[in-house]
Amino acid sequence: QVQLAESGGGLVQPGGSLRLSCAASGFTSDYYALGWFRLAPVQEREGVSCISSSDGTSYAESAKSRFTISRDMTKNTVYLQMNSLKPEDTAIYYCAANRLGCTLLFRRFIASWGQGTQVTVSS
Repeated sequence: QVQLAESGGGLVQPGGSLRLSCAASGFTSDYYALGWFRLAPVQEREGVSCISSSDGTSYAESAKSRFTISRDMTKNTVYLQMNSLKPEDTAIYYCAANRLGCTLLFRRFIASWGQGTQVTVSS
C-alpha cells in the first residue's frame, strides 16, 4: 500500500525558512514522480513543485528561486526546502506521488496523497 507522510511544517516569520519532508512507504519511490501541493483557505489546491523519477524538477512560478525540491532515494524521502517565506505561502502542504511524471502529477493524476502538514508564515 502506497503511503506518504509529511513532516516539518510549523510557524515561521516572514523571510524565514522551513524544510518539509515526505517519507514514502509501501513502494519504491525511485520509479515515481513525487511532488508538493498546497491548499490555502478559500483557494484551490495548487501544485508547488515536483521531482521526476529521473530527478528532473518543476516549480510553480510562486516557488521558483525560493523553493528547492530534492529526494534521498536511500531514505525513500522527498524534501521541499522553502526560503524567503511570505505570508501568502501559508497553507497546508501535501505530498503526492504518481508513476506518470510531473506534468500529469500537476494535472492531478495522483496515485497517493499524504495527510498534509500546516505551514504558517506570520509575524
